[in-house]
Order: sequence, then C-alpha cells, then structure tokens
Amino acid sequence: MGDDKTGRQLRLFEGACRKAGLRMTYQRREIYRALVASNDHPSAENLHARLAKKMPMIALDTVYRALSAFTRCGLIQKVETVESQARFDAKDKHHHVICSRCHEIIDFHCPSVDEVRLPAELKEWGKIDSRNLVVYGICKKCLKKDSASTV
Repeated sequence: MGDDKTGRQLRLFEGACRKAGLRMTYQRREIYRALVASNDHPSAENLHARLAKKMPMIALDTVYRALSAFTRCGLIQKVETVESQARFDAKDKHHHVICSRCHEIIDFHCPSVDEVRLPAELKEWGKIDSRNLVVYGICKKCLKKDSASTV
C-alpha cells in the first residue's frame, strides 16, 4: 500500500476515532497502521507478534481492546471464520472467501450483494448497518495438493 494512501487512511481513521469518542493513542495508531499494512487478515495474536518487534512493551490485551473498540465503532471489519481466532481487516467495504482447509482469506467485491433487497421483516426488526458475505470452499492450492496426493 502506498504512503499517500496509507497516510490518507490514517487521517480518516483518526477523524473517525475522534467522532466516535475514542482517544487517539500511539498504540491505537500503530495497531491500525499494522492492520492497514497487512494483506492476510491477521488475528489479534498475529498482529501483536508483528507489533512487538517495534513496540516490545505492547500487551496482547491492548491489541485485543483496540481491535474490539475499532470493530464496535465500525472502523474495521471482524472477519467471521470457522476457526477459533477472529481475524481483522481495515480495508474498504468488501466480502471474503475462506479456504476451509488452509484458512486463507481472499477479499472480493460483489455490488449485487450490497444492493440486494432484504426481506421486509428485517425492516420490522430494526436498522441494518452493514452487510457481510463470507463464502467458504477449498482454494486451488489445496485442491492441487489433494489431487497430487491421490496420484
């Protein structure tokens, strides 16, 4: 990700934090920066390990609390997986496909999902804030491994 885009995203993030009433701290900024720089939808533990190289005193609990606050305020996406660890994403609105074998997560855009008319009973339920499609399957790499092992 280029420096200009990262800088713009960080400025938007800081403004959104102020609007949401979240105090901007060095740790929160660095957690978000690391998340924006990642392409692998890291777990809190993975993010902590990356941050600890630069910030050895950062606690795993700090990372968890920051990610929870960011998710609650709609600043990042929590990717629902079948794994026990939650994964996180700071990219623009999109959907995910997850390999059920190697757990690789790939982003995709699907405007038709974002625009589909929802059932009328949902209007009675309340206000819908977002939509998130998660597709599960087996990626080409895992399928290739399967076919190689049966030969």
